[in-house]
Amino acid sequence: MLKNYFRVAWRNLSKNKAFSAINIGGLTIGMAVAMLIGLWVNDEFAFNKYHNNYDRIVQVMQHANYNGSIGTQTANPAVLGPALKEKYGSDFKYVIQSSWPTSFQLTHDRNPFRVQGLYMDKEAPEMLTLKMIAGSRDGLNDPYSILLSESVAKSIFGNENPINKVVKLNRKDDVKVTGVYDDIPANCSFADLKGLLSWDLWVIHNPWSKAMEEPWGSNFCQTFAQVADNADIDKVSAKIANLKMDNIGEEEKKIRVESVSASHE
Repeated sequence: MLKNYFRVAWRNLSKNKAFSAINIGGLTIGMAVAMLIGLWVNDEFAFNKYHNNYDRIVQVMQHANYNGSIGTQTANPAVLGPALKEKYGSDFKYVIQSSWPTSFQLTHDRNPFRVQGLYMDKEAPEMLTLKMIAGSRDGLNDPYSILLSESVAKSIFGNENPINKVVKLNRKDDVKVTGVYDDIPANCSFADLKGLLSWDLWVIHNPWSKAMEEPWGSNFCQTFAQVADNADIDKVSAKIANLKMDNIGEEEKKIRVESVSASHE
């Protein structure tokens, strides 16, 4: 029975080749476009959902009013994070100071590897809920430690266990591998995080950051946070608005009006 159906269908297609080609081609293109749109929509809805608490993770922004023109930036002073913890600790679960994305060199057995990553506070792996393959999320407790993505760990160590292996950082410091995590998906803000170093190590390398006379006037790092479960993000954002303005010098206040806010990463 089915064989007869296929035979009749094939005869009809053969008799109207041009018409059949247009219909089949149109159906194929339509199905392909629908599938691509579906994949794109799914990717958009999954954005940043690698992180368990994606809806509570924010980036702290700074707004400056220069003669009526408001500019927004993600650069903050390094003292902002500790001040948020001290004054508004109950509103945040984590407050994380971070460097800008940086490329650093790791050397193992005289072989150099270029890695894209960040220096972040030690609680960053917990805030980002990194999916650990080996080691643990508290691996940055020691400043001279590093967490690596699975792909980077394999490129450096092959099938060897990388945990507690020592690599040379930028031909200067020995750092110990204390954790390996799943590569973060491409549809996440931290997709390029292939290596994670300690913010304390960044401070060690940049002692000037602790010796500034006006630390609130220098913006050279990023600040991320996870808002507490019982806190409203908009209310927290309004609460911290004057934090920097309350700490800058009088002369700087005459030039511009500063405010701070927390926005979804």
